Amino acid sequence: MKTIALLTFIAVYALLLLLPKYRAVSALSAAALFLLLRIVPLGDVAGTVDWNVLMMLAGTMGTVDLFIRSNMPNRLSDRLVAVLPSVKWLIIALALFAGLVSAFVDNVATVLMLAPVGLAISKKLNISPVQPILAIAVSSNLQGAATLVGDTTSILLGGHMGLDFMDFFAYRGRPGLFWVVQAGALMTVPVMLFLFRKEKGKLYGAALTPVTDYLPTWLLLGTVLSLIAASFIPNKPEITNGLICMTFFLAGLAAECGRYGTALAKDVLKAIDYETLALLAGLFLVIRGIERAGIIDDLSHIITGMGGGNLFLTYTIIVWASVLISAFVDNIPYTATMLPVVGGVATALGVDQTVLCFGLLVGATLGGNLTPVGASANIAACGILRREGYEVSAGQFMRIGVPFTLTAVLTGYVLCWLFYAGLGV
Repeated sequence: MKTIALLTFIAVYALLLLLPKYRAVSALSAAALFLLLRIVPLGDVAGTVDWNVLMMLAGTMGTVDLFIRSNMPNRLSDRLVAVLPSVKWLIIALALFAGLVSAFVDNVATVLMLAPVGLAISKKLNISPVQPILAIAVSSNLQGAATLVGDTTSILLGGHMGLDFMDFFAYRGRPGLFWVVQAGALMTVPVMLFLFRKEKGKLYGAALTPVTDYLPTWLLLGTVLSLIAASFIPNKPEITNGLICMTFFLAGLAAECGRYGTALAKDVLKAIDYETLALLAGLFLVIRGIERAGIIDDLSHIITGMGGGNLFLTYTIIVWASVLISAFVDNIPYTATMLPVVGGVATALGVDQTVLCFGLLVGATLGGNLTPVGASANIAACGILRREGYEVSAGQFMRIGVPFTLTAVLTGYVLCWLFYAGLGV
């Protein structure tokens, strides 16, 4: 059973790399094989799939689509332009603003929201839009780890460790991951000042984009505030956060359909990334299968052996290996696979898993910024630039991505160790 499970697992990852358009099919096919061979019993399916994670993702995706349609993101960006003195500071402000938005909104959605602003300003000033758009992309990837709803990887971490929204701000009496990420973001500002030092153009105020509907903004704020409030409820059901996200989305969708017609529902429901939802559902079953086959334990022992039983060395290996791997491998399946492995490593070492899991998230989330194919937001940004006639080479992307990534990861690497290495089991 272990050999079949291992070969299936390797085949799934190969297909995820070789056939990225068929990621969901690959994962679901492997899951079906595990069920057929009874590596995962049919009765375990309902309990293995993390419905809380899937509902959080689906609800957030739907609410974000309504938010984008309202033009509120463009209105907020216009406000930034009105108070900035130069193109250099505009690029930096757009990057930081993209990060702020991305802490609560999907990374790709953030790029799609803010890229038009960068393109419009670049055309007006007759400059290349490459640097503004890439800065938006890499900054959105950085901030995806800042909150529970910032990125799929954060939602996966929350599900694995049982974290609430507020745990990302304060965790067991220590600063949460939000502050680690913000420190990393601040450290990238000098890097961006150097990278964009030649941009000398001046800015002039423009008319503000009209907001067509304020309800989606309230829906998004309501979702976040409700997740915060739920953090303080003891012994709540495991699917509480998922129910919150879905309730706000469905209530908002019903209200919007009442105002604009039922055709809106069809468009909004199309915007939900069902492929990612199906990919995760399949991966939950695949990971359960390799866990039952003992492969998770084997991987845990291999990593523990590489670290020689030393927590700091093991932590270092996990962080920087995650950076390197996530530069080429989608960080969603990688994180979903590695979280139980890292949990096993912590058990083998007899330590609390927090520092290793947080280090994994920092490395996996930020590592995607090393290359143009390391994260979906980077791929989306390069696609937008390609449609505008700007082909971004790997070298061109890495001139921004590499210093940005190394600075942010190094900051997170140091702070995660200082904050969480001393936590007891």
